[in-house]
Amino acid sequence: MSNSIDAKAVKDLRDMTGAGFMDCKAALTETKGNVEEAIDFLRKKGIAKASKKMDRKANEGFIGTYIHMDGKIGVLIELNCETDFVGRNEEFRGLAKDLAMHIAASNPRYIKPEDVPQSEIDKEREIYRDQMKESGKPANIVDKIVDGKISKYFEECCLLEQPFVKQPEKKVKDLIFEKIGKIGENIVVGSFSRIQIGNR
Repeated sequence: MSNSIDAKAVKDLRDMTGAGFMDCKAALTETKGNVEEAIDFLRKKGIAKASKKMDRKANEGFIGTYIHMDGKIGVLIELNCETDFVGRNEEFRGLAKDLAMHIAASNPRYIKPEDVPQSEIDKEREIYRDQMKESGKPANIVDKIVDGKISKYFEECCLLEQPFVKQPEKKVKDLIFEKIGKIGENIVVGSFSRIQIGNR
């Protein structure tokens, strides 16, 4: 299998993660060439250098904007990085604009699951449990099903968990992780605001 891994795919994975050539080749071999799974493989093994960058402070950045063509929806997003140099980088700014467009299309309410109020999560859990009352399933199975529904809820309302509109096969957090590996600095969504005409 390892002989069939394309050298360009290995190089691309190195660019995304900052991991070594042999580590990238091994990850692609293990995941049969699936790049998204290979990134997860490297992250789990702690090889991807981007993981280490995610703890660093990001106090610089860029305000990305997107106005929908009919002028009915507008988005501002604060995308943070570590240095002013990267804040002026075309690829970084392009990411900010892509994320603003994604927010216009997908309408997330929070950045990450940790931002969702516990009271809201508890309410959702209660609704899901009520839905399962008549199922007759054991409590431990019900718990697993409810956990799965909560994960799905986070995918609907949290920016980082949503499938990226331009590449639905990857989540927004994976897109950002790739850019961290490629650009070489931590990247954090600081805040965003989505305005829609008539949506009060």
